[in-house]
Amino acid sequence: MKTVKQLQLLSLAVMLLAVSACQSKPKDGLTDTYTSGVIAIAADESFQPIVQEEVDVFEGLFPLAGIVPRYVTEVEAVNLLLKDSLRLAITSRRLTPEEVNSFNSRKFFPQEIKIATGGLALITNRENPDTLITVNEIRSILTGKVTQWKEIYPASRLKDIRLVFDNKNSSTVRFAVDSICKGAPLSDQVKALKTNREVIDFVSKTPDAIGIIGVNWLSDRNDSTGLSFSKEVRVMSVSAADKATPENSFKPYQAYLFYGDYPLARSIYALLNDPRSALPWGFASFLASDRGQRIILKSGLVPATQQVRVVNIKDK
Repeated sequence: MKTVKQLQLLSLAVMLLAVSACQSKPKDGLTDTYTSGVIAIAADESFQPIVQEEVDVFEGLFPLAGIVPRYVTEVEAVNLLLKDSLRLAITSRRLTPEEVNSFNSRKFFPQEIKIATGGLALITNRENPDTLITVNEIRSILTGKVTQWKEIYPASRLKDIRLVFDNKNSSTVRFAVDSICKGAPLSDQVKALKTNREVIDFVSKTPDAIGIIGVNWLSDRNDSTGLSFSKEVRVMSVSAADKATPENSFKPYQAYLFYGDYPLARSIYALLNDPRSALPWGFASFLASDRGQRIILKSGLVPATQQVRVVNIKDK
């Protein structure tokens, strides 16, 4: 009898454990927590150096957590979030009302967290001695009104301006159209490559080229390739005035981003759709924490915890 009773108790215990396991398993099948598990995130490729450094530090602090970043265009990053293929995207824009409505119609309520202020850098070949340019001149180049270096710098020995972006679907192109060109289309002469790395490599080998890239590709001190980039290309000083002078033109240094002097500044956001408040929230919270913000500060960008004076170049 004792043996039979023991077997009955054992069977009951197994059943209770099975029921408990079924009840604790989330309906969506996801098992990651705030500081453990493995998830994929999407990040605008122009932010790759800083995002990768944040991932490395976060995984060092939380050994049970794994963040797998996918460095893609901004368009693809937002689309992956909309399709519920992942729960965190890092971009240079907020969600549109239409995108928010799409989430809400599926009973999702996404969150947006500003994590930094960065900027776009204009780079030229080391052989190009001209380093000052205005926003209006950049606009003229982008829209095709100016096609020759002599039209901006009469003494220039260079001929056709060869302007290159990282990718046709990148945040860089969107910023150029929306903020610099005021909605006007880009010239057919403007070329898109694939990545910021390719833009830097192309400009370093092409005397008449000018490239537009994310500034953190030049200022990430922990990236050995980034250090060599700063030696291979020149970084232009940009002015919001009608005529560029050394006094009113600024490079995308951290201080000039902070004080609003550099006109090609932009915000960086973490876009979240994580109803369970699990690992995506954990990593996003780390980005906004003191430790995460210090990494951003060290990279040459401006942490979101510091108030930045913003200059609207659309009005220039």
